[in-house]
Amino acid sequence: MYGKLETITLLDQAGIAYELYEHEAVFTVEQAHAAGIPHRELGAKNLFLRDDKHRAYYLACLPDEKDVSLREIQERLGSRRLSFASAQDLHDMLGLAPGSVTPLGALNDADHRVEVVLDQELMDAGHVTVHPCDNTATVLIATADLIALLREHGTTVRVTDL
Repeated sequence: MYGKLETITLLDQAGIAYELYEHEAVFTVEQAHAAGIPHRELGAKNLFLRDDKHRAYYLACLPDEKDVSLREIQERLGSRRLSFASAQDLHDMLGLAPGSVTPLGALNDADHRVEVVLDQELMDAGHVTVHPCDNTATVLIATADLIALLREHGTTVRVTDL
């Protein structure tokens, strides 16, 4: 199971450049801003979603200032009706607790049930800040490196306009 230490170790072993910022636990975008985490303009909010049949799970990662409805995400993904997945699903599939949602949590998805969906704006920015499976730290990482790491793990990653 990947926690903060294991995630950072994996980044080091993979030779991925990153900047690590330790901070108080943050559970919302607003708290992250108040904590003074650097590179605010590269911040991401993460939505753990499921379809109405509990067959498809998505981790949508988009700029933290972007407003988008679940219906809009559903339409852009070509999915059935979407809603937020439960805290239990979050724990069981990604080994994460609410407030710690991160695309790096897909490293814990041994069954590869969760598709990570990155907004095109994050790709265009070149870098993104995400939690390393723990909301007491944030890493700045190249978006392309994040995608490559997840795909190497076997995670389906889609980049699209959300």
